[in-house]
Amino acid sequence: MSPPVRPVVSDETLPAQADVVVIGGGINGICTAWALARKGVSVAVVEKGVIGGEQSSRNWGWCRKQNRDIRELPLAIVALEMWETMAEDVGADVGFRRTGLVYASNNPKDIANWQDWGVKARELGVDTRMLTAQQTAAHLPGNGRDWLGGVYSPTDGRAEPELAAPAIAEAARRAGATIHQNCAARELETSAGRVSGVVTEKGGIRCSTVLVAGGAWAGMFLRHHQMKFLQASVQSTSFYTEPAPEVTAGGVSMQDVTLRRRLDGGYTVGLSGLGNLHLTPWGALQAGPFWQTFLDRRAGLTFKLGRSFFNGPESLQRWRADTISPFERVRVLDPTPDMRLVARGVKGLETSYPALKGIRVAQAWGGMVDCSPDALPVIGPVLARSGVFISAGFTGHGFGTGPAAGRLAAELIRGDTPCVDPAPFRYERMIDGTPLGKIGMM
Repeated sequence: MSPPVRPVVSDETLPAQADVVVIGGGINGICTAWALARKGVSVAVVEKGVIGGEQSSRNWGWCRKQNRDIRELPLAIVALEMWETMAEDVGADVGFRRTGLVYASNNPKDIANWQDWGVKARELGVDTRMLTAQQTAAHLPGNGRDWLGGVYSPTDGRAEPELAAPAIAEAARRAGATIHQNCAARELETSAGRVSGVVTEKGGIRCSTVLVAGGAWAGMFLRHHQMKFLQASVQSTSFYTEPAPEVTAGGVSMQDVTLRRRLDGGYTVGLSGLGNLHLTPWGALQAGPFWQTFLDRRAGLTFKLGRSFFNGPESLQRWRADTISPFERVRVLDPTPDMRLVARGVKGLETSYPALKGIRVAQAWGGMVDCSPDALPVIGPVLARSGVFISAGFTGHGFGTGPAAGRLAAELIRGDTPCVDPAPFRYERMIDGTPLGKIGMM
């Protein structure tokens, strides 16, 4: 079941022409459209379903620098600065609160990793504080478990996924962008070797630049146009609870369960590191680049052969510009939540916090996290395809870094000085033989 994302009204008529067409109405595409429109660029967003309907409303709502891959950390730093003023900038409450995050563990390897990460992060100005067992307990009042140690980031925060992308979309519209929902992109048109338009199910839009920001579907769209994109989808399960006693004002990550306080007085709950890997044709074809990541994450994965084999984002479907595309057959990717994981999450909450005994689940949902082999997104141009840009492969990090990712994509599209070094996010690393190596901190 889909989380209750706030609805956005579509613009009724497609523009005949735009400077940029953004394919995908998740937070990264929407933030790019907002950044472009504020600079006077004409931009149209085409979304096969609804704004924020997939992973942008199904994530935990964490906005953090703590434990980011060091290569991604500059992007996270810029994003937190943008979240701080987001409500004022878009004229609506997106739920952002700088309430801090606490990680706790009994695994010595976790403690060592956090310690090593902190040395590098502090060089970039991040406020990250290692906690002893006693300090961890003090930062987790009411938590009934004993911990070896933890780490605390006082400047990190949280926002509401159901509110953020829709609010930013409305701000983008006020700045001049147009928003088109239930309007799948089917095909790119080219002329003289560069993008000249986008064919959608509702008609064509002439343009010179396209941003592919389709989340889990980005790879399928790019492969359709002979652009290889390494992307694997892992199904996650999350839920939120009815209002309950406040045991944290921010977020807490424990080894078996995470929780984040919501504006409505409940908690959004996730199961860290646990997911369902769908067996798919494209998954088998790209197994090599993902092998090391698979080995690292194998313990938390289960496997499934289901409908996604035939109609999901990693299936091998074909279509033409004048035929119904896979994106129209699955308007919103809404996998069934694993209720065993939900029960496990409830048990973890009750075990950790006696005050939450009897807590009730208000709604559970599944999501598809689009992962890259090195857990870093692609943000930038496809050098061999003039006018094509990508913002995808965020590996579960896209919500928190969304504002900065959108800003960076907009800067690269316009040729402006980028807010961070875009080199770690270049597309060509996926196709030029660059060793992708092991994933960093998640």
